[in-house]
Amino acid sequence: MNTRRRPRRQILFATILVALSSAISIPVSFAQSQPTNLGIFQDHNDVGTLLHPGSARYDAASSTYTLTGSGANMWVAEDDFHFAWKRVSGDVFLSADIALTGTTGNPHRKAVLMMRQSLDPESPAVDIALHGNGLAALQFRLTPGGIDHEIEFALAPQRVRLEKRGDFFYAFAAGPDGKLQPSGASIKLPLDGDFYIGIGVCAHDKDAITAATFRNVKLAPLAASTAKPILWSALETVPLASTDRHVVYTAPQHFEAPNWSRDGLFFLFNQDGGIYRLPVAGGSPTRIPTGPQTHCNNDHGLSPDGATLAISDSTAQGKALVYTVPIAGGTPKQITAVAPSYWHSFSPDGQTIAFTSTRDNNSDVYAIPAAGGLEHRLTTDPGIDNGPDYSPDGQWIYFNSERWGGMQIGRMHPDGSSPEQVLTTDTTDWFPHISPDGKWMVFVSYEKGVKGHPGDKDVTVNVISLGDKKTKVLATLFGGQGTLNVPSWSPDSTKVAFVSYQYLTDEPRE
Repeated sequence: MNTRRRPRRQILFATILVALSSAISIPVSFAQSQPTNLGIFQDHNDVGTLLHPGSARYDAASSTYTLTGSGANMWVAEDDFHFAWKRVSGDVFLSADIALTGTTGNPHRKAVLMMRQSLDPESPAVDIALHGNGLAALQFRLTPGGIDHEIEFALAPQRVRLEKRGDFFYAFAAGPDGKLQPSGASIKLPLDGDFYIGIGVCAHDKDAITAATFRNVKLAPLAASTAKPILWSALETVPLASTDRHVVYTAPQHFEAPNWSRDGLFFLFNQDGGIYRLPVAGGSPTRIPTGPQTHCNNDHGLSPDGATLAISDSTAQGKALVYTVPIAGGTPKQITAVAPSYWHSFSPDGQTIAFTSTRDNNSDVYAIPAAGGLEHRLTTDPGIDNGPDYSPDGQWIYFNSERWGGMQIGRMHPDGSSPEQVLTTDTTDWFPHISPDGKWMVFVSYEKGVKGHPGDKDVTVNVISLGDKKTKVLATLFGGQGTLNVPSWSPDSTKVAFVSYQYLTDEPRE
């Protein structure tokens, strides 16, 4: 056999390079190219800065990939991990049964299914990550060098699937029945031209190496489906501190407008004309009895003491009226006389209800005693005034209005006097809600020019500090109407609940 030997100069240069890197502690990794057998993948290599080179091996007999990798993390603005990949384009999916090897190591070590624009460690990317502590999440970096965020799944699955359809990515997870279902996590991220898809592992410890196995791996293009899409709704929470979202509950139904109970133990939301109660920890929702009122919409909420539920229901007149009912359920008491009337807020003492009503083609804010009685019109400006929400100290009612040009957020005193704009934006802003501690305001924004508050748009959930007027985005999602219509703060003012939506075809997934 005739073999070619490497030139002595190459050997000498490599030896000197390794010696120098060891002496000055610079990590060096040689690209693992031209793999002999990586199954469906083209190649594998370390991405980012790793002290210990990783590896990838495919066992055709068991259809198993085994990856080892080091790396400090896959988070913030950079990914450090080992990656087995293939270059693709268009709509595609990747699925696998994933298991991290062993029970030791950093609890945040990760095994991932990933799609990314490039092999640059700061590349825009989306992945489903299974952590050593059992957490499963959709992680994403939207811009080069941007900060990573995540949407945590409600369960810790073993089999997961990542789909790219256009600019949207959807995460699926299999529970105990083994059937892949929407996890509720999705994100919009355009990837240009060819991109990288594959499997990866990170030790979450620069000095360690961890391993993971990927079985029953499927990678294939997604053809256009002729099946009718089904709307999936996801109830999520997001903390102000990290903006990392958590899916509490998802279902192939249209539900809307979560409230957070005053004791922090459950959520309320509306679905199919009923009001449902769901434990904060997740589980199965139960319907609250509301007697003959069976056409409740997304304008509902709790009194300050948590004992009374206000609802807006259209059973009697075909247009909504405001009612109150005990939180445990019962026969509702009618509060407003003129339809349509939509509940939005209780005053801090629980004595007054703020609501909106459309009269003579003009939407305005009204107030009425919570026990019923005479209503008082608080706004008279032409155009839409909507979404009233009392401040915790009772000094202001925050609302959204067209009076300042486009739909913007303002406030007024409880008698309707001294209206003023709170912030000026280039977006269309709806439904301001003040945190229980009075320090924050959350609201939902559409792109400039969107009319009304439709339920099928890309929107952002935003929070503003009322002290310094600094605003940040808590979540970017598909939704709008039903996402954040009513007060949804946690009692400790650290989190917000909202609903996001996905349109997905009901077809077998593997």
